[in-house]
Amino acid sequence: MQKILWKGAISFGLVHIPVRLYAAETSHGLDLTMLDRRDFWPIGYTRVNKRTGKEVDWENIAKAYEYESEQFVVLTDEDIKRANVKATQTIDIQAFVDARE
Repeated sequence: MQKILWKGAISFGLVHIPVRLYAAETSHGLDLTMLDRRDFWPIGYTRVNKRTGKEVDWENIAKAYEYESEQFVVLTDEDIKRANVKATQTIDIQAFVDARE
């Protein structure tokens, strides 16, 4: 059985329709963990600025969406929280489009 990505409802007016969202594709890949051959313990990654090559501390890291090559919109934790559909569990329909469009 496929994993449910999101479970909630679509609502418009007094109509409330339960919805389950599934992925259109299923990955059959194998996720592997890289280990240190000396003690077989997982290894970590260093966060490096791709332009300067210098290591970046966690407090200097921002989350962003790249909408064009090297063009970013920075998102705050509050932006991400407000956009979290899982938290609201509903999708509100504002209007319908004519079927001919």
